[in-house]
Amino acid sequence: MLVSTTSEISEKKISRTLGVFTGSTIRAKHIGKDIIAGLRNIVGGELKEYTEMMREARKEAFERMIENAQEMGADAVVGMRFSTSMVTSHAAEILAYGTAVKLK
Repeated sequence: MLVSTTSEISEKKISRTLGVFTGSTIRAKHIGKDIIAGLRNIVGGELKEYTEMMREARKEAFERMIENAQEMGADAVVGMRFSTSMVTSHAAEILAYGTAVKLK
């Protein structure tokens, strides 16, 4: 599956647009990681626990978007983006979305 953040894929022609496809996950803070991140926040520096959590969440949302597009017979996804929104004060949704297309 080809995925691009641009509206086209070089050297490929889009024959048909299948529509917008998404993949998402909702992640909540882990109390143990939250305590460690809180302590690290006092002295400064990267909050590695949250960096890892967000990397895993983006990967999962991305893979779900691809699975959804493949199920509809897509060859590629163009205009791919990530979005994040707070669901509750302790959880966020990570959304991967783009336009699934068939290529010539």
